[in-house]
Amino acid sequence: MMPDSVYKIIELVGTSPTSWEDAVQRVVEKSSKSLRDLRVAEVNKLDVKIEDGKIIAYRARVTVSFKYHPKD
Repeated sequence: MMPDSVYKIIELVGTSPTSWEDAVQRVVEKSSKSLRDLRVAEVNKLDVKIEDGKIIAYRARVTVSFKYHPKD
């Protein structure tokens, strides 16, 4: 990290029908399309959605940091 850099942190939730890893991957892939200079993704919470006694979705709450580029 550069000493004069500023980073913003946001929290996102990714979902997947197959795994927590895939849910995290979706967060990173989708957020990288609209946020510049992604730096770190930290998984904060994992849970599952259940219907009729079966897991139907894996969810990952992820904090993403990216370099802040203020408008001049």
